[in-house]
Amino acid sequence: MKKGLKIVTIGGGSSYTPELIEGFIKRHAELPVRELWLVDIEAGKEKLEIVGEMAKRMVKAAGIDCDVHLTLDRRHALQDADFVTTQFRVGLLQARIKDEAIPLKHGMIGQETNGAGGMLKAFRTIPVVLGIVEDMKELCPNAWLINFTNPAGMVTEAVLRYGQWEKVIGLCNVPVMAVKTESALLQKEEKDLFFKFAGINHLHWHRVYDKDGGEVTAELIDKLYGPDADPGKIVENIRDMRFLSDQIAQLGMLPCPYHRYYYMTGNMLQEELEEAQHEGTRGQVVKKLEESLFELYKDPNLDYKPKELEQRGGAYYSDAACEIINSIYNNKGTQMVVNTRNRGSVSDLPYDSAVEVTSLITAHGAEPVHFGAFPPAQRGLLQVMKAMEELTVEAAVTGDYATALQAFTLNPLVTSGDIAKVVLDELLEAHKAYLPQFFSKELAPVGD
Repeated sequence: MKKGLKIVTIGGGSSYTPELIEGFIKRHAELPVRELWLVDIEAGKEKLEIVGEMAKRMVKAAGIDCDVHLTLDRRHALQDADFVTTQFRVGLLQARIKDEAIPLKHGMIGQETNGAGGMLKAFRTIPVVLGIVEDMKELCPNAWLINFTNPAGMVTEAVLRYGQWEKVIGLCNVPVMAVKTESALLQKEEKDLFFKFAGINHLHWHRVYDKDGGEVTAELIDKLYGPDADPGKIVENIRDMRFLSDQIAQLGMLPCPYHRYYYMTGNMLQEELEEAQHEGTRGQVVKKLEESLFELYKDPNLDYKPKELEQRGGAYYSDAACEIINSIYNNKGTQMVVNTRNRGSVSDLPYDSAVEVTSLITAHGAEPVHFGAFPPAQRGLLQVMKAMEELTVEAAVTGDYATALQAFTLNPLVTSGDIAKVVLDELLEAHKAYLPQFFSKELAPVGD
C-alpha cells in the first residue's frame, strides 16, 4: 500500500472546495491524504487560485502532512491518482441561468437538474465526464471516480453505460439532508435509524425504521406533510412548498423534495415565475452568493470553512464524498445513499441502469441494499423518468437531435409537440459553444 493517497478534484475552484478540505482534515487519522490536486480550466483560474490558497491555509492550520497543488493541466494531475472527484459546471453559472430562464419564458419549469434545463446540463456535462474517464483509463486505471457534478444520476449512467467504467459512485446531498432533518424531527440519533432509499437521482422515495425494527415512516409523513405540518426547507434551492397530504399518505413513503416539481407542477412554476421577476432565477441568486463567498475566501486570515457556505445549497456534498473515499479506502461498510449500478436492487428498473439507493460502501464500491418493487404510483413516474434519462444520456453521447427531442417529449415537465421543439432549439443554440456533438450537422427546422 502506498504511503499516502493522491486525490484529484476536477472543478477545484468550486465554492464547495473548502468543505471538501474540511472533510479530509477531520478524517486524516484514518484517511492519509498526502497529495490533493485541485484542477480547473482557464476560465476558472482566478477562483482556483483563491480557493487553492485558502485550502493551503486550512491544511496548514490543521497541522497535517498534505501538499495542495493547483493546476489547469488535468492530465498531469491525474497521473497515478487514487481517487478523482468531480464538481464542475460546464458553462459556469451563466449556463445555469440560461437553463432556467429559457424554459420559464415558454411557461415551463426552469431548473438546473429537472425539466428542459436539466437535460441541457446533461448534454453539456456528460461528454466532458466521459473525456475524464478516458484520461483515467490511461493515467490512473485503478482510481475511483466520485462524482457530485449534476445531474448526478445521468452522469453515473453515462459513465457505466458508455464509459465502461465500473469504479464510479455518484453522490447527491438531498438524501443526506433528509436523514439529518428526519432524525432531528424524531429526536433520535442518525445511527439509531435505518433509512431505506430507492429510485433515481432527484426522484427517490424512502422508508425509515427505528433500532427495534419498527417502521416510523407514517409518523414522519404526518410530521412533515400532514394537514398541520410545516415541513420547512430541506434543500436550499427549493422553497417551502406543501404537498397534498392525502396523496403523500397514500404513497406510504417519504418523497424526495424534488417531487414537488412533479406532484405540484403548477404551484412550482408559479413560484419560479414570481421569483424570476422579483429576485432573479435561482442561478442569478447563487451567482451573487458565490461572489460574496469568494470575497470571504480572499481573506488571508480565513483558514476554515465559513458558515456562509451553507447558504449555497448542496451542503454536505463534499463531506459525504470524503466519507465515501474513507469507506472505500478502509473497507468500512458505511451505509450511504448513492448512485450506483442497480444490480436488481430496484426490481422495476433495468438491471444495469444507474439508481439512487441505500448502499454499503466497501473496498469494492457500493453494495446496493435490495428494495424490491414499487407500488403503481411510484413505479409509473419512476419508469417514465428512467426512460427519459436513458434517452438524454444517449443524446448527450451521440448528439442525435431526434433522440434529444424524444427525451424532451417524454419529460413530464416539458410541454410536448411544437413548443418542446422550440425550447430544445433555443437551448441548443444558447449553449452551442458547449455542444459540438449536436452541431456537426444542421438542426432540423421547426415544424419538421
